[in-house]
Amino acid sequence: MRFLRGMLLPALFLAIGCTSAKKEKPGVVVTQFDNQVSNLFYFDDSEVVLLTEPAHGKISRSEDAGKSWEQVEDIPLNQVLAVLKNPFDNNVAVAVGAELAHWITHDKGKTWTEFKTDGTIARGSSPIGFHATDSKKLIYSGGDDCLEYPCLGKSWYTEDGFATKPKLLREDRKMCMWAKSTERFQADSDKVDNRILCIVKGKYSRLAQDFRMVISDNFFEDEDEPVMAAGRTVSGLANMAAVKNYIVAAAKAQGTDELALYVTDDSYTWHRAEFGDHKIEEDAYTILESTNYSIQVDVMTSKFASMGVLFTSNSNGTYFTKNIEHTNRDREGYVDFEKISNIQGIVLVNVVDNWKEVETAWTAKKIKSQISFDDGRTFESLKVGKKDLHLHSVTDLSNSGRVFSSPAPGLVMGVGNTGKYLKDYQEGDLYVSDDAGLTWKLALQEAHKYEFGDQGSVLVAVYDEGETDEIRYSLKHGQPDTWETVKLDFKIRVQELTTIPDSTSLQFILVAARRSGGSVEHIVISLDFSELHEGKCKRGDFEDWNARLDDDGKPICIMGQEQLFRRRLPNADCFVDEEFKDPMPQFKTCECTDKDYECDFNFVPEWDGGEKKCVPAGALSAPEGACKNPEDKYQGSSGWRLIPGNMCKGGVQKDKPVDRPCSDTISPPASGKITQEITTFRGKEFREHYYLERTENSRGTDETVVMLTSEREAYITHDHGKNWEKAINDDVVAIYPHSYFNDVVYFITPSKKVYYSTDRGLEGSIHSFDAPTAPNTQMLQIMSFHPKQKSWLIWIGAEDCRPGSDGCHSTASVSTKNGKGWEPMLGFVKKCQFIWREEGRQVDEKLVFCEQYANEEPAQPLQLISSEDWFEHKETRFSDVVEFATMFEFIIVASKTEDQKSLKVDASLDGKTFADAKFPPKFNVDHQQAYTVLDSSTHSIFLHVTVNPLRDQEYGTIIKSNSNGTSYVLSINEVNRNTAGYVDFEKMQGMEGVIMVNVVANREAVDGGAKKQKKTMISHNDGADWALLTPPEQDVDNKKYACAGEKLEKCSLHLHGYTERSDPRETFSSPTAVGLMMGVGNIGEHLGLYEEGDTFLTNDGGITWNEVKKGTYVWEYGDQGSVIVIVRKGEDTDHVFYSRDNGKNWDLHKFSDSAMRIDAITTLPSDTSLNFLLWGSDGKKIVTVNLDFSGLFDEQCDLDENDPESGDYELWSPQHPMQESNCLFGHVAQYHRKKEGATCFNGRKIDHLHNIARNCSCTRRDFECDYNFERQIDGTCKRIEGLELPDPMQACRDDPNLGEYWDITGYRKIPISTCEGGQEMEHTRQSHPCPGHEKEYDEKHGISGFGLFMAIVIPITAAAGVGYYVWRNWDGKFGRIRLGDTTRFDSDSPWISWPVAAISGLVAVVAAIPLLIGSLWRSISSRIGGGYGGRTYTSRSSFARGRGDYAVVDPDEGELLGEDSDEEV
Repeated sequence: MRFLRGMLLPALFLAIGCTSAKKEKPGVVVTQFDNQVSNLFYFDDSEVVLLTEPAHGKISRSEDAGKSWEQVEDIPLNQVLAVLKNPFDNNVAVAVGAELAHWITHDKGKTWTEFKTDGTIARGSSPIGFHATDSKKLIYSGGDDCLEYPCLGKSWYTEDGFATKPKLLREDRKMCMWAKSTERFQADSDKVDNRILCIVKGKYSRLAQDFRMVISDNFFEDEDEPVMAAGRTVSGLANMAAVKNYIVAAAKAQGTDELALYVTDDSYTWHRAEFGDHKIEEDAYTILESTNYSIQVDVMTSKFASMGVLFTSNSNGTYFTKNIEHTNRDREGYVDFEKISNIQGIVLVNVVDNWKEVETAWTAKKIKSQISFDDGRTFESLKVGKKDLHLHSVTDLSNSGRVFSSPAPGLVMGVGNTGKYLKDYQEGDLYVSDDAGLTWKLALQEAHKYEFGDQGSVLVAVYDEGETDEIRYSLKHGQPDTWETVKLDFKIRVQELTTIPDSTSLQFILVAARRSGGSVEHIVISLDFSELHEGKCKRGDFEDWNARLDDDGKPICIMGQEQLFRRRLPNADCFVDEEFKDPMPQFKTCECTDKDYECDFNFVPEWDGGEKKCVPAGALSAPEGACKNPEDKYQGSSGWRLIPGNMCKGGVQKDKPVDRPCSDTISPPASGKITQEITTFRGKEFREHYYLERTENSRGTDETVVMLTSEREAYITHDHGKNWEKAINDDVVAIYPHSYFNDVVYFITPSKKVYYSTDRGLEGSIHSFDAPTAPNTQMLQIMSFHPKQKSWLIWIGAEDCRPGSDGCHSTASVSTKNGKGWEPMLGFVKKCQFIWREEGRQVDEKLVFCEQYANEEPAQPLQLISSEDWFEHKETRFSDVVEFATMFEFIIVASKTEDQKSLKVDASLDGKTFADAKFPPKFNVDHQQAYTVLDSSTHSIFLHVTVNPLRDQEYGTIIKSNSNGTSYVLSINEVNRNTAGYVDFEKMQGMEGVIMVNVVANREAVDGGAKKQKKTMISHNDGADWALLTPPEQDVDNKKYACAGEKLEKCSLHLHGYTERSDPRETFSSPTAVGLMMGVGNIGEHLGLYEEGDTFLTNDGGITWNEVKKGTYVWEYGDQGSVIVIVRKGEDTDHVFYSRDNGKNWDLHKFSDSAMRIDAITTLPSDTSLNFLLWGSDGKKIVTVNLDFSGLFDEQCDLDENDPESGDYELWSPQHPMQESNCLFGHVAQYHRKKEGATCFNGRKIDHLHNIARNCSCTRRDFECDYNFERQIDGTCKRIEGLELPDPMQACRDDPNLGEYWDITGYRKIPISTCEGGQEMEHTRQSHPCPGHEKEYDEKHGISGFGLFMAIVIPITAAAGVGYYVWRNWDGKFGRIRLGDTTRFDSDSPWISWPVAAISGLVAVVAAIPLLIGSLWRSISSRIGGGYGGRTYTSRSSFARGRGDYAVVDPDEGELLGEDSDEEV
């Protein structure tokens, strides 16, 4: 089977006519077609050809290699999109229709059978999946749902070739394929005959970073998720493909465009492919035509210049070795690479000679051609005599099929030129080689399309630079002066020249166009050379030809064999004439040499100079019965093995077992020690520091941190602070990590010079560019980033800011090439942002919002301007805006009303249509008040509205929006805020729906000028119910608290929140330490002074708390909660405390001989490391201390998702403290937590949410008060007097497919609740049919006599039961404030459609962590930022990444509502 790219090449097929063939010339038959034709292909080993006329979906068929054609009558016109040939069965093809009807043939297209599917074809992947060994087994993919991004669809399967209707295979899939998608995969086994692999959406998320692989042997009656890396499953699966003996899958994590490739040769055991120092990026690798014993991959190294590096794998696809650098690619990912057909070890590539200039200056490529005769180990130039030859290859394809070669042994042709570099195609000539590329000769001048026939006996070429009336051919291997001419009666413009894929036929097909008057005719020309000679070649007409010879003329061995072919002599006057019989090589066994061996399993390659060694990858396994004593030796692997499939014999025996010490079989025990490294720096303080966290799919083991001191010195460490070095030798005023790609960081200098790295600052990866202007000094954010396009940057710099100039102003520019070229956008701007987001906001990728001063006058109001073309055209969205913020799917704009006396909020989901926000009734905001946008992770906005704005008296109300951010209902009153705009509001990370706030308990007194008295309250159901924190029964010294025995109102736990944190990164919780929270506070009636507080911890999501230490500490979670480290805050110390059992017991570790002041403790934002960094000062120097806890652990914890409690984990379900069941949000969620007593480490990040065990029946706690309703003291929802109810029929208008609507009840289900049945409080009143759905409504609600009895009796019984339950279970706890929502959610559970991001396993999810911009930056720059531009942050992760979230609007400050707060990539 030939590898055809011609399927992608639109070919024009033409004409009807006939000419007579002459004995001395080939036969020529011309056929005319009505329209342009495409997708011409042969059924292998036959003369049957199909082609399609796309204009009318007409399919034509020929049984005589194109001499005569007939329309396929079984398929109607205008129905077919494409015809797909089964690559494994020469009789089968599928015609894919545009709608639900499709057709299949099992007899080479002679007859077609229609079959119907339930979905139109898939958009993003092949609609048909063929089985390599059973042509009756097919997968059909379609029904794609692209209303939400990314598109997901369904797949169906058949085992009878669509004789019966296909059955549903899997929903919510990105792609599915048979394990046996190549003929060589598990060819000797039937174990995977029915195995199917699918990439599907995450368990509870459709975000791309949560896509996973599932495998089934019974068509997904059940399924497994394979373990792929470090004993864990892998998320973020992006693509998969079958290549020869292998299946390759690519995975991408959030926060990087780097891909991890995973390879299997049996679909059971997967390994990550290692590429040394090279990384593979999204859309930046191409899996090439590979050998039977290795995979070839080209990895892009320069995105803008389209260059790569060619790699070849070992036999199981796990370790890749670099073959040649600077390979030429195009933007579509095609690579100038071809293996010479049917001959092992010969490869042709094109490389970019001036790669340095191309990378840096965007100059034109200078391309050279190279050839290898030893499987890519060495390359050399192509030669015409002594001149170098360069050929056009795959990136400049001019014909279908292979570029250079065919199965004709040793014959190779190409279009190119001699000289230093490759010229344009039109300047090329046709060259030929009959020794597989070793030597070349000029065949024909000018560029020609070409093809091989009769195993190389016939070569055909047609002029390809314009019109021609000649067809050239050679019967002498294409040697010069052997080309003859067939003269046509008309001129043609050739489109395609092809023949039978195995090149054994004497017949060719030419597709062309010819002029006819003022029109163009489409023709197909059949060429038949079978009548040129009467004789068939005899034995003496053949030679034995060896494909590969060394410099001494001796045969070269590949995979332990010499390869010989029997081929016709160049001057033989005969034809081989063995149609459909492929040339078969003969093999001769060679002696084994070093190149016949590779590293054995559990060994990895290591180079000592130029010598390759294979060293153990870890502890080795000894044979059973050996190694009874540690001092013994055993016979084990040498580290080498013969490459599987290699046929060499004798010679070098590198795989001979060797004696190994038994000590090699024992993993080195953990040291049992904690190590520390102290580093001092010049300066008064650390200005800022960021983690460039390597994602789980990124290569390497580094833990990189970048840091800036007050001396403008930037440092970098790749081992979490054990060793630091200067990042650059230049003054740095600010560090900007990329907001969406963890590997990218920018170092801003006072000048235009910007240093950057796209590879976490690893060695050799820091480069520079010039910004269009110097950075602004107006405290504006300097750089903004695009969530999808890594290289798109917005720069806000300063113009006319020379000393003495009074015209200094900001200006915004954009680059789409990572600073290598800029376009101006707007001047006099305050902020500019890209608006595109992956989740929920599918807008133009180039959409940008900017705040610009009207008339470019800083004294004028700010306008919100938008553009989709870098402001060549623009639109004013708002004329007097205070601020705008982006948060998840929402765009929120705060602007002044026309009378300038108050603010208003508008929200949009698409960046074009904005709607006014309706605040709760009787709730107004005047110009003295402010907004703080807190969070939107549950498909609605939490907004804090300041009620008292007076300094040191600030508090307000938290309101919550509907799903489009336009209508708000009250959540909780009197929530504390400080002058800077921070609010004591925090969502627990890693768990759904847990929120903590601090409220002002003495509101009336505060309004009169009194000091605030604060209380901490917690919600376990996303703000629907609030309660005080239950205190522990006794303190850490086992003593009762002073208020013990008092009511909860007088004796509860209170914790200090954002408004009192010196470092907002000190969050209560961690995204990976499920259920754990820590805080500093006190037990009593109100929150006391921070300095007088103690440290508390909960490990059940805030239900119960324990005091862990007296005094105030800062904390960090390591290894997903395996280690908690705390250090004393506000005083000198020389030690830390740590716990390995969720805070039950604490040990002391002394890290220094002298005490020092510690300001902060940090670790990776995902909390997956066993390393921590202390930041502080020691006298006049600032200091970092690395603490490494890895020495405390021996082995990684064992987790089996199919049997989750069999290893080191247990399943834990959070619960609501006021509910007897474990139901939260209408379901029971199960999380992985390490078992008590397990001493292992977690290692690779795990998806803590194991499963939604079940959905629960609805209860009152699954509902909140609807818009215009308010919670009463008895817990019911009552309409607010004087307010009209919304029209319930509006639900029908909003959703034309809705069959019925319900009268307003005053209750609305909490958006993320998945409860079913039970108390459906939004459906307790009368339902009505929507207009046009009356019939289906009557059918649904018709009632029988028994049904009538049930309808009357059951409610009476139920009412009595409810009354009894209330009487028995009355708790007297009225007055808990309800949270409302105004929109109707569709029947798909919001839990599924709009998951809480934490449930998806994201790192940066729920905590709203503030760091403000603008004028507020000045007040905190001495603590954590520079003086050049502000930025805001959200969670621990986004803080470390420099991302924004916490958004504040205050017209008095003028620049407070939010920075970018999106949490997705």
